Amino acid sequence: MGKRRAVFLVLILVVSFGVFVRGTYDEGGDEREEEGRREKGGDDWFVLKDGKQVVKTEAGEVKVVKGYYGDKLINDRPMHIGFITMEPRSLFIPQYLDSTLILFIRRGEARVGSIYKDALAEQRLKHGDVYRIEAGSAFYLENIGEGQRLHVICSIDTSESLSWHSFQSFFIGGGTNPKSILSGFDPEILSTAFNVSTDELREIMTSQDSGAIVYISPDSHPPSMWTRFLELDQHEKLAHMKKIASFGKEPSDDEEEVRPSWSFRKLLPSIFRKDKSKDARKSDAKRTTKLDSYNLYDRRPDFRNDYGWSLALDESDYAPLGRSGVGVYLVNLTAGSMMAPHINPTATEYGIVLQGAGTIQIVYPNGTLAINTKVTMGDVFWVPRYFAFCQIASRTGPFEFFGFTTSAHKNHPQFLVGSNSLLHTMRGPELAASFGVSEDRFKKIIDAQREGVILPSASVAPPEMEVRVVDDEVEEKEIIPRLINGIRDDFMGF
Repeated sequence: MGKRRAVFLVLILVVSFGVFVRGTYDEGGDEREEEGRREKGGDDWFVLKDGKQVVKTEAGEVKVVKGYYGDKLINDRPMHIGFITMEPRSLFIPQYLDSTLILFIRRGEARVGSIYKDALAEQRLKHGDVYRIEAGSAFYLENIGEGQRLHVICSIDTSESLSWHSFQSFFIGGGTNPKSILSGFDPEILSTAFNVSTDELREIMTSQDSGAIVYISPDSHPPSMWTRFLELDQHEKLAHMKKIASFGKEPSDDEEEVRPSWSFRKLLPSIFRKDKSKDARKSDAKRTTKLDSYNLYDRRPDFRNDYGWSLALDESDYAPLGRSGVGVYLVNLTAGSMMAPHINPTATEYGIVLQGAGTIQIVYPNGTLAINTKVTMGDVFWVPRYFAFCQIASRTGPFEFFGFTTSAHKNHPQFLVGSNSLLHTMRGPELAASFGVSEDRFKKIIDAQREGVILPSASVAPPEMEVRVVDDEVEEKEIIPRLINGIRDDFMGF
């Protein structure tokens, strides 16, 4: 009986080991998995359509396209892409997130206020500016453009979030809609903490019911609490945001030294005070620590020829990117031109079409075509790290796309075709032999293309495509097409 059991155990171990080996190294497994993925998802795997409208008010809206995650091929941090649209003279009310944002001002002008090193840093942002808001940092966003909608594209890095795949908004201000994070505390405890009566507390905690994006223009809407908030001087704004954001925390010695002289009781009378002496304003300015933005359109492209240009922003250009581990890029291709086939060996890329139309081709590691799809303005696509890909502009006009990468280090894309390609760098009898041709024949083929990076390609450019022209008053549904296609319930908050 003992021998039989021992033999049986040995057989189990042998079979288990065979299954283990088969599972960890299957020569044809990757190919079958990729073919299966193509059959199931096709273009849907690389063109991201899993989006949701997470904020909707009369004054604006926020839509989020969920990035790809959960596949064993992908080790990069999860990233979502957000689209913020705000009407003229509107405010995205003070809040903080469990995720870091990189903002890109697509259209309009904005003012962003955020807490940085215990000071309120206010920064004006214009078309093309990039700005970082750290996870856990309280902030607000105001549309200051005269009669112009504000359009913002942002990356949402959830690597520090409460949940790996989702992100959460914590509203500092609020009332019945949205609720402030203070609403959950017992009223008696809260009134004691602020040293005000429960009636005073109730007035400030139940007035807001207009949603997360509100109007601040007295011309079209009655003055709100947030209209008066924006009229405060900087040290009063700082105190209001810090008081709520740090509620319940023990102050450090440094915080005690710089804590403004302010109480919640002073908020109601102070929000009606519009003027202050020049000396006091100068004093407020000294309290502010400036957080700089970076404008993509103000710098020279890293590469330019007759067929287009490209630039990439990394931590050496804009230091805040290094704290997020995120890079930014912008590419503009002339009609019919092509970004040569290449790979990104250091990061996954997320792209958003800003203007025009074109084609994206991505290739699987086994040399089969993963995607060949047309994209137009507002479409979001992604390219996994190491995957070969290229972008081709439509013959009808320029093709401009902007995006984020999952690395803040300087990017060194490896081009597979063109005058600066890997084929030129590695040229020799060994490479020619790997293609099964003579060295002379191989040299003649790779020398035929004299251009590099961005190539002329009218013959393979997609034919006539509908190119949508957008002005400032176009409806958002035309700006961000094909994004809203349902979403799983693992999104929380904004």
